[in-house]
Amino acid sequence: MTATDTTPATDSVPTVDDARAAHDAAIDPKGMRVIWILMIAAFVAILNETTMSIALPHLNADLGVPPELGQWLTSAFMLTMAVVIPTTGFLLQRLTTRQAFVLAMSLFTAGTALAMIAPNFEMLLVGRVVQAAGTAITMPLLMTTVMTVVPPQSRGRIMGRVGVVISLAPAIGPTLAGVLLEVATWRWIFGVVLPIAAIALIIGAKLMANLGETNRAPLDVLSVILSAFAFGGLVYGLSQIGSAESKTPSMPIEAVYGMIAGAVVLLALFVWRQLALQKRDDALLDLRVFRARNFTLAIVVMGILSLAMFGTFTALPLYMQDVLQLDSVTTGLVVLPGAIAMGLLGPLIGRIYDAKGVALLLIPGTALVAAVMIYYATLTESTPVWALVIAQITMSVGMSMSFTPLFSASLGSLQPKLYSHGSAVLNTLQQVAGAAGVAVLITTMASVAASREAAGVAELAAGAAGARAAFLFSAVVAVIAVVAAVFVRKPEDSQEGFHGGH
Repeated sequence: MTATDTTPATDSVPTVDDARAAHDAAIDPKGMRVIWILMIAAFVAILNETTMSIALPHLNADLGVPPELGQWLTSAFMLTMAVVIPTTGFLLQRLTTRQAFVLAMSLFTAGTALAMIAPNFEMLLVGRVVQAAGTAITMPLLMTTVMTVVPPQSRGRIMGRVGVVISLAPAIGPTLAGVLLEVATWRWIFGVVLPIAAIALIIGAKLMANLGETNRAPLDVLSVILSAFAFGGLVYGLSQIGSAESKTPSMPIEAVYGMIAGAVVLLALFVWRQLALQKRDDALLDLRVFRARNFTLAIVVMGILSLAMFGTFTALPLYMQDVLQLDSVTTGLVVLPGAIAMGLLGPLIGRIYDAKGVALLLIPGTALVAAVMIYYATLTESTPVWALVIAQITMSVGMSMSFTPLFSASLGSLQPKLYSHGSAVLNTLQQVAGAAGVAVLITTMASVAASREAAGVAELAAGAAGARAAFLFSAVVAVIAVVAAVFVRKPEDSQEGFHGGH
């Protein structure tokens, strides 16, 4: 054969570098199985969380509690996650993958059962807190596992799949709750979730593989106490600002501001404690993750989006039911198309991130979210339902374009030994911001509506004014996210320190 004849054949033969690249991009099947099991668990937990937005008015009426108290079924869930998640850095080092999963799903299943049979509001709240404790372990375990077993060049693709789960559950949750509330009581919301959670627990306990190695990481009790009171005080204080300004305040405004100030002091003490403990690698939450500038920027954007998103996902159904007078099924159907679009876009967004990086997705994504929030700040008592459907689809697309890059870029900026702490920080901030968003938006809606009614404004018009004031807050923080998104970068792909499941 001539040299000319052999050239095409030579070019088609894979090189050693090609083989190494293919091997590096491959995901260990055992690790992928664990990821799928964890995604199922996450789906069940998020499905449960999002049903509350539709069910709250029914729960409030059935249990005889005011909306400001009833919203704690949502806020307490997120607040509990914010308190428990900082401990997951410790748990994920001390427990095997299977042990952590069984603990998480056992708590979630037990909490769901308790909520289903709860005879009063107090017992229902306890059930929600137990559920949240299980959910708080599941999400960091999923994120840490993805970062451990998936090579850098494939993380966007897998995070996109995670995004499908995280977005389809919110899509199904409100709609499922709406249908159930039309034909049964609110208890069946938990009754439907319970067998799914139990089956996931049984399957996971049997098939879950252990990844990585455990170590005798210490638990600093003082850090747990400081974090609980710091985050708890912040969220509760924020939730009381609106009611403190109303005609029937639950506590004086001076006491509210004092609680918030005290929580800030405790948070500062918590940070000081972690800085001291991490010098000997004993921190409950290792704050050296913030030395990675890209991680810090990414979670700031994530926190802002979470504040706006969780608050909106709770406030919008209340606006639709209380102001537009829509039934629970219609309310669920309004948010369904957007959430489905978000889920379907997940894999595509992940592949675009792997190929093109952050800027192409995150900047326009946050801009879409901000635009919808600005529109929501113009809602009236006669806003057409079709406009809300389009707005929700637009916001969901923006969220999909934002969350996959943020998850991947933030944790990908850390050393492997800090993955569990980075995941704990990310999820803690997301839940605290979400709880604060729910508290601020709901109390703003209630206080503004009450003040307008006291001034003689009709009830529906007053409710619309409350919704506009609440969404204006979301719009302002969403614009801040757009600005911050400009500075987030994709971490350089590096195989250093990557060793599959070890």
